[in-house]
Amino acid sequence: MAQRILILCTGNSCRSQMAEGFLKSFDPNLEVYSAGTNPASHVSSRAIQVMKEIGIDISLEYPKSVDQFLNDSFDYVITVCDYAKETCPIFTGKVTHRLHIGFDDPAEAFGIDEEVINEFRRVRDRIKEQFYKWHQTILLNC
Repeated sequence: MAQRILILCTGNSCRSQMAEGFLKSFDPNLEVYSAGTNPASHVSSRAIQVMKEIGIDISLEYPKSVDQFLNDSFDYVITVCDYAKETCPIFTGKVTHRLHIGFDDPAEAFGIDEEVINEFRRVRDRIKEQFYKWHQTILLNC
């Protein structure tokens, strides 16, 4: 039976979308979803750009509210930002494990465009590294 994973962030426009894309690329048998506690209107164009650079297309994704998942059951609910961790709602569905794997918000980066996109790349690479490590050590040992 496939592991069901929900990745939770505030806006569901960047970090959680990238993490979802990575987990799906690591193992297509996983059921991976992402959502936000306060969803943005669209996925960050820079997040789409930096993921496309490494061959993962998240351009068809859109921010979703965590509210639509509250009655669902998950093997893992993973928060990727401190605000989502602090405001994570109560799920009426069964949640086996709650984890926090936090990352800086690249949307808060400022400077010239090259500096900002490099921050998106840095956070993308960190998300890939941390979720790959988690996938290898936790999920593959289930």
